[in-house]
Amino acid sequence: RKEFVDLYVNYVFNESIRKPFEDFMKGFLRGCPGTKWKMFLPAELQIVLEGHTEFDWHLLEKNARYIRYTELDQTIRNFWTVFHKLPEEKKKMFLVFLSGSDRIPGYTLKHFIFSIVDPQDKNPDELYPSASTCSFILFLPR
Repeated sequence: RKEFVDLYVNYVFNESIRKPFEDFMKGFLRGCPGTKWKMFLPAELQIVLEGHTEFDWHLLEKNARYIRYTELDQTIRNFWTVFHKLPEEKKKMFLVFLSGSDRIPGYTLKHFIFSIVDPQDKNPDELYPSASTCSFILFLPR
């Protein structure tokens, strides 16, 4: 029985996926040569591929840049007051809204900069906040 279980487990986890995995590996290494990945320790490689999962939300506030706003504008102060009162999961949802991901890219939060822009609409009460995920821009109507 033990031999059967060992052979079955080997088949399910190794043999049955060998060809699809080899095809995936060949395509992956074509775009990301393996020699480049050897310079990373496993934990570093995980961060490069997955991004950071721990956040300093006050550092995020510090890194924000303002366009047609200043740090002292009431809209900005209100935004950060509400943001810091949100539960952790909602803050991550804001990151998804802003960047398309609930993680900070491989570089550290210290280097993650985003902009808050006043869209300068005649009727700001008729606008919702929106974001440009590629550029990390939050359009926040007054």
